[in-house]
Amino acid sequence: MSGKTPSCSNNSVIQAQKLVEQLRLEASMVRFKISLTAADLVQYCQEHRCSDPLLMGIAASSNPFKEKKTCVLL
Repeated sequence: MSGKTPSCSNNSVIQAQKLVEQLRLEASMVRFKISLTAADLVQYCQEHRCSDPLLMGIAASSNPFKEKKTCVLL
């Protein structure tokens, strides 16, 4: 006997089955080539840079997060 209880070996079998199932899922995924995806991302960013508030900024009048009134303490 190896000193292991049947429940320990049963747990390792279940873990191995879960691992195999996860690896099969990952292997069956359709992967895109990074160079194609990166080129698409660059093209998208260049096409939409005029409407990007991080690049162009937000006008103070249309900024919903800017405080409208200041608080004055006496």
